[in-house]
Amino acid sequence: MARTPKKKATDDHGNDRTIAVNRKAFHDYEILEKYEAGLMLTGTEIKSVRSGRVDLRDAYARPEGGELWLVNAHIATYDPASVHNHDPRRPRKLLLHRKQIDELIANVAQKGLTIVGLRVYIRNHVAKVELGLARGKRQFDKRRAIMDRELDLAARRAMSAHR
Repeated sequence: MARTPKKKATDDHGNDRTIAVNRKAFHDYEILEKYEAGLMLTGTEIKSVRSGRVDLRDAYARPEGGELWLVNAHIATYDPASVHNHDPRRPRKLLLHRKQIDELIANVAQKGLTIVGLRVYIRNHVAKVELGLARGKRQFDKRRAIMDRELDLAARRAMSAHR
C-alpha cells in the first residue's frame, strides 16, 4: 500500500498559533513589506512564549555585526524556573536567510525606514516572529486612517441595513 506524502506548511498560515500581535505598530507605521524570521530562544523563553506571555509593543529589529537582533521584545520570566530564568528584555537573535538580512540592512540604511516586530506565533512547534519593514506615519496620516475605517464601517452598516 502506497503512503501519501505529508503536506508541507502553506503560506495561508492555517497551522499558526498567534501568541502576540503588535497593534500599535499598525497604527504608528505604514508597513511596506513583511518577513518571517525564526527566534533564537532559551528553554525558559520558549516555555513563556508557549504560555502567551509576550509583549511586542516597543519591539524592533536592529542590525549588528551582519546579523539582525530583536530588541525591546518583552518575554516574561517563567515562574517554575526560579533561579535559572532569563532577562525579559534581552536582545534575541533573528534567524533569516543571508539574502534577506542583507536586503533588510540595506533598506534600513535608507532614511525613515525601520524594522518592527508585528506578531509572534508558533508554526510547526517553532517560535517565529513576523517583521515589517515600516515607515513612520505622520499625525494627519493616522487621522486619515481612522476616518477611512469609520467610513468603511458606516458603508457596511448601511449595506446590511438595506438588505
